[in-house]
Amino acid sequence: MTAPFYNRRSFLITAGLAGAGALQWPIGALAQAYQPTQTMRGGANNYRPGAPLVDKLGNGFFVRGKVLRAGDGAPLRNVRIQIWAATTLGGEREPRNHGSVLTGEGGQFELEMEQIVPNFGQPHAHLAYDDADFKTVFLRPVMPSASDTSVTADFVLAPA
Repeated sequence: MTAPFYNRRSFLITAGLAGAGALQWPIGALAQAYQPTQTMRGGANNYRPGAPLVDKLGNGFFVRGKVLRAGDGAPLRNVRIQIWAATTLGGEREPRNHGSVLTGEGGQFELEMEQIVPNFGQPHAHLAYDDADFKTVFLRPVMPSASDTSVTADFVLAPA
């Protein structure tokens, strides 16, 4: 068996080709990673346009997430997200269970509220983005258990 012939030139050519391929892979992967979030079935149920901005809607349960721009994944600051759910205070139509928050510096948002309870057999929250800059998205994340104390829902928004 003969050993392969390597010299400085073949090494540089091989390393250059491998490096170019490695640089292209993350770019394509990132572009695919930031596809727009699709509206979930049932997400708009009991939606109330213009729900007021609130600091909190109760204690002990947290709805968290982040908002990114489709394509490049840039975090979106000062984006209004509406949140509502059936809680220990009452159903999804209860005004004390509806509120909006703004995203912070890194696109994150959080709202503390009363414990979410099962509605139609499932503990779930509703979240909406409905301002003019991006396409409207309604989410309805279902929690694995009614004893969970938080739920996370992220948005990737496409321009309107």
